[in-house]
Amino acid sequence: MLRATWRCYDVDTEHCDKAGVGDAVRQRALCTDLTIVGPALLNETSLGPLVINGSLFDTGKPVLVVPEGAEATLSPRRVLVGWDSRVEASRSIREALHLLAGAEEVRVAVVDPEATCTGNGAEPGADIAAYLTRHGARVWVDRLASRGKPVATVLAQHAIDTSADMIVMGAYGSHGCASGSSVA
Repeated sequence: MLRATWRCYDVDTEHCDKAGVGDAVRQRALCTDLTIVGPALLNETSLGPLVINGSLFDTGKPVLVVPEGAEATLSPRRVLVGWDSRVEASRSIREALHLLAGAEEVRVAVVDPEATCTGNGAEPGADIAAYLTRHGARVWVDRLASRGKPVATVLAQHAIDTSADMIVMGAYGSHGCASGSSVA
């Protein structure tokens, strides 16, 4: 995938015991733009979380998570952005700005938004839509009701419904829902 983009890249392997995996990944992720976690590692319950923690939570760098059956791309046509007016969500958008500006369609999804004078503002999603538009993205804002479902479930279903090639969203938040800096 990277070879086809004409980008410079490196693939690294490290042999260490399980206890050292997070540190080994963190050390390498500090000097990268993106860590890619494929389905084999994602489904490995003993190593997957260690790699994601080491690359994302310990460095704040973005991670491209490629689930089973998905095709990894760094040139998505349709992107869904999970937005909740938190720092982590803002960071994820900034990290993916070049992908969002190049996409044919960017859907900003806000789940159960509440209009406030702080946080979401009077029109939830409008502020980030304006920001993305200034950077050349073609943006639509979708206000979604959770109906008691977890935010991650609502976003995953909306990604399917809108034929999104990629989801840009956070990795954690104070409510245990998605809100920060990962790319899926």
